[in-house]
Amino acid sequence: MPGDTSHPIQQACAVPYRRRGDRLEFCLITSIRKGIWQFPKGIIDPGETPTETALKEAEEEAGLHGHVFDEPLGGYEYAKWGTTLAVTAFLMEVEAADDHWEEAGLRRRCWCGAEGARRILSRDDLRRLLDAALARLGP
Repeated sequence: MPGDTSHPIQQACAVPYRRRGDRLEFCLITSIRKGIWQFPKGIIDPGETPTETALKEAEEEAGLHGHVFDEPLGGYEYAKWGTTLAVTAFLMEVEAADDHWEEAGLRRRCWCGAEGARRILSRDDLRRLLDAALARLGP
């Protein structure tokens, strides 16, 4: 129900990464309307698990393929559409990235190191997810 914060809309997010030699790179995408940098995310549809949604959104929004780790990386809430959305984020190891993907005409995609990602991420919540990813992945 719009405006009901007692039952937030559930979303899942992928925090995509890949290794290039000894360097970690993270994939960020722009939002459609404001063009701000973020991680792929979307509403968990009925019958889907949060990890399935994270994988689906990474493929649709960024053309990424790989696997997500079952244990959530973290989460956050935000307000949109007159209600609250609750996001659960999962670390995603990227095994392949398409040159052309479903939302390529709507979004930009960027691979960058941790410091570059920290600089361009739009929200403190997202920077905390990046820090959690770095802590989980280790040196």
